[in-house]
Amino acid sequence: MMNENGNGDSNGQVKRGLKARHVSMIALGGCIGTGLFVASGSAISQAGPLGALTAYFFMGMMVYFLMTSLGEMATNMPISGSFAAYSAKYVDPALGFAMGWNYWFNWAITVAVDISTAALVMAFWLPNVPQWIWSAIALALILLINAMSVRAFGETEFWMSLIKVVTIIIFLGIGCLTIFGIMGGHFIGLRNFTIKQAPFVGGFPAILSVFVVAGFSFQGTELVGITAGESQDPQHSVPKAINEVFWRIILFYILTIFVIAAIIPYTSHSLLGSSTTDIAISPFTLVFQRAGLAAAASVMNAVILTSVISSANSGMYASTRMLYSLSNSGYAPKKFGKTAPNGIPYYALIATTVVSLLTFISSIAGPKIYMWLVAASGLTGFIAWFGIAISHYRFRRAFVKQGHDLKELKYHAKLFPFGPILCLILCILVIVGQNPSAFLHFDWKQILVTYMSVPLVLVLYIGYKLKKHTKIIPLEKVDVSPSHEEEDLSKLNEK
Repeated sequence: MMNENGNGDSNGQVKRGLKARHVSMIALGGCIGTGLFVASGSAISQAGPLGALTAYFFMGMMVYFLMTSLGEMATNMPISGSFAAYSAKYVDPALGFAMGWNYWFNWAITVAVDISTAALVMAFWLPNVPQWIWSAIALALILLINAMSVRAFGETEFWMSLIKVVTIIIFLGIGCLTIFGIMGGHFIGLRNFTIKQAPFVGGFPAILSVFVVAGFSFQGTELVGITAGESQDPQHSVPKAINEVFWRIILFYILTIFVIAAIIPYTSHSLLGSSTTDIAISPFTLVFQRAGLAAAASVMNAVILTSVISSANSGMYASTRMLYSLSNSGYAPKKFGKTAPNGIPYYALIATTVVSLLTFISSIAGPKIYMWLVAASGLTGFIAWFGIAISHYRFRRAFVKQGHDLKELKYHAKLFPFGPILCLILCILVIVGQNPSAFLHFDWKQILVTYMSVPLVLVLYIGYKLKKHTKIIPLEKVDVSPSHEEEDLSKLNEK
């Protein structure tokens, strides 16, 4: 099974180079991206002020429970690329195989999408420079950061996440001053919460559509589980990062959407057009402009560029570690489990870079192929969340059934089994709610484009199951023993 020795030499082990502050900021950075800076505007326009707040609140609750589930497993068995290992160990080896390859595929393609987006953002300042040049520079930069050391990755994510955090804090401050008329010239108050159909617009279907937007906004929070295998002290740093995530989600997402909805009416055409390709109408830019800040568009463009690079950087890290994990599990060729003296799984890094590069090239040479690749990775994040929830549900049930006491766990998730069950229900709801109109109109092309991730995972799962004749592991036979890393960790901490 998984290679769990974390002392980090060059014979196939990653190194524990991530400090507690790195892990905390990686968890936070996974929450904050273009979904908040740009897509939050479209959420308000679709469901109204309270509709958007309701959707983001419940999605935030789901992510919190998901993270606590992940935290319980990650502190019990801290390994790099953990999702596949947990699915294989606590549910079915075939599920581990499917989840691992599904997740690797998703992030390798996401890196290509992000470097394309970085080029679009750069066009705001330098529209005459060919966009492929910016994409090439972005990919080279991300490859360099990931090839140096895990500490270099952690330090880069720390500072890029800090830029995003500072931006949001400044935004919230300026936004509140604008609402009360201290900036911008006149008192606004909450009148935009009651205009026309507000505060709820479009009823439950509109809220469901915003669940989808919110879900994509929160993609990446599960990265903290992957970092467990390279954290210096996962038993303390992972729970700390997870406990902070919920309050950060509440602070950043809920307050941000409240401020945007108060200042900009949901009927504004600027919110309807919110997309990464038009930074000038990012809700953040609009609020800063209302407050009288002339350089708002350029400042927000720089922040969004940071966010996109951060996403691509995290994507390269996540996919590389997942391929490394798959190799150690026997699900991928052994060479992908080899590491350089600095602890970087270089074959896995090269393979991921090649897939990202080929995907990017297809966006230029074959737009249709690119569209299908992106569609195939569309629901992967939700499928990974589903896998985490079901793994934790079975882990805890097996743990109790085998006579263990919860006090044995270094960290245990609250409100079990409510948490994982809520995650499972909401993941299914979001997956089904991606494009319900395609089913209503029997548009098979749209159904295939939207839901392609689901049959791909089923093919991986069933194919491996048929080939290896695996079965769902009975609860009494699930291996819930903690990994034998405590001695290694204590020795490492003494150094």
